[in-house]
Amino acid sequence: MTSTPPAITDAQREQARQIWDYHQMGHRLRPADVAIGLGSHDLGVATTAAGLYHQGLAKVVVFTGGNSPTTAKVFPRGEAVHYAEHAIALGVPDHAILVEPKAANTGENILFSRALLDQAGIQPDTVLLVTKPYMQRRSYATVRKVWPEVEVVCASEDLAFEDYVASIGDETLVVDMLVGDLQRVVEYPRLGFAVEQDMPGDVGAAYAELVASGFTSRLLA
Repeated sequence: MTSTPPAITDAQREQARQIWDYHQMGHRLRPADVAIGLGSHDLGVATTAAGLYHQGLAKVVVFTGGNSPTTAKVFPRGEAVHYAEHAIALGVPDHAILVEPKAANTGENILFSRALLDQAGIQPDTVLLVTKPYMQRRSYATVRKVWPEVEVVCASEDLAFEDYVASIGDETLVVDMLVGDLQRVVEYPRLGFAVEQDMPGDVGAAYAELVASGFTSRLLA
């Protein structure tokens, strides 16, 4: 289900910005028992987690993630391993980091991190969930489903849509990813992977328009 969309128009850019805003939960940061950084192609997750540690918002940081086709070349030793190395380079002490190197999807990120923390004798009541900016809502919905006992606060790099596009360097890819994650927000509750999330009508309309325009490379088959 892929096609090549034309150059992005101003209207499509505004639709993507609506989806970008919806994906972010708008949580107020506050201290938590642990921070969990979800692996991806985006090293900004590790940078953000390190910053939260230095702010005293979490005493333990878990990095979780193995490899995927999109990250194997960038992080050949695995997402979590590279994230941990980056955090250590930013001054987070090794003893404050736990590495979960096997998770292959968001559900496994959460379940495997929970098991790792349990092995370390840590049963958190509160979790800072550190993700890519557009992955906040889906990750939050996943935690609410598979680990409902914990209180979750979502955190990401504080970037505007345009700044994130500039950091990635490929606007079409970013829009494709925003559309793909929104589809998962809708579909995953039906599959039992996440809790349902309310969606404003204008966000749903923006999604439909972007899919119709060919931004489909990250949609589920």
